[in-house]
Amino acid sequence: MSLERISQREESIARRYDYDDEQVIVADFGTAEVSVDVLDDVAIVVVEGEENYQTELELPEGEAQAFINNGVLTIEVGR
Repeated sequence: MSLERISQREESIARRYDYDDEQVIVADFGTAEVSVDVLDDVAIVVVEGEENYQTELELPEGEAQAFINNGVLTIEVGR
């Protein structure tokens, strides 16, 4: 699932930011419970709320770190 498809879901906003030394992926899932596992070049995101679903986001090459705070998922990938 792409960031665009996440954004098409009700109350979700997703964006990708490119910087010189990293790429940042941000998705706001509102009040849903969100968990994420980063495996090499894929982030597996599980969302539990009004609608339950799991999606995979392809990540660029580099070391990735994921953070979740108040329903906002942030994935930073260093280059």
